[in-house]
Amino acid sequence: MKIRCVIVEDSRLARNELKELIKQHDDLQIVGEAENVDAGFELIQGERPDLLFLDINMPEKDGFELLEMLDEVPITIFTTAYDEYAIKSFEYNALDYLLKPVSAKRFDMALEKVRAKLDESQNTSKERKLSESSQIFIKDGESCWLVKIGDISLFEIVGNYTRVFFEDKKPLLYKSLNQVEEKLPEESFFRANRQQIINTNYIENVVPWFNGKLKLTLKNGEEVEVSRRQSYIFKDKMSL
Repeated sequence: MKIRCVIVEDSRLARNELKELIKQHDDLQIVGEAENVDAGFELIQGERPDLLFLDINMPEKDGFELLEMLDEVPITIFTTAYDEYAIKSFEYNALDYLLKPVSAKRFDMALEKVRAKLDESQNTSKERKLSESSQIFIKDGESCWLVKIGDISLFEIVGNYTRVFFEDKKPLLYKSLNQVEEKLPEESFFRANRQQIINTNYIENVVPWFNGKLKLTLKNGEEVEVSRRQSYIFKDKMSL
């Protein structure tokens, strides 16, 4: 199986160096390259690559802004000439980072992580829906995260945006809950009411509530009230 790669990097020299390193590996295939964020976005949307080599510091828009534009983020390796960015990239849960100029040994190490990640997820599907192993990029203020869909316990409406619950974090995603719902895997996510979507894998307790409703307690302690209409559907879905 070929690992389909895209390079988004404003320096032609750096792109050429990456291409030479990629050519040394028979299981890698370059499906496109771009020199700025907007061109990179169009390329990724069209090609749906498995692996993205992404420069962080680019003119006009940076690499983090590109990730924020994507509904689904490929496996990402940041490339940068600046140590400060490389260190920060770990906060964003990137698979790895490469400092320029990139050595062949360091590139090979990063590639081993890519192969292990692909083996773990076993998800090369190009379907419209996300899977639990798909990851999304969330930027809230100065903080950024790459989050696996399966690690999210709850989505909740906040005005025109959506609050995302994972670990002990509750950042805002700048998409509506309806936009989010369209992409979520139906086997594990359920619309509990007009305001909230839950990950059924995180349900810890279910109790009958008023007027035929249900109240759910999630593993993170959040309580969610399932509307009466959705309670009937939930019972059928969960075989209750």
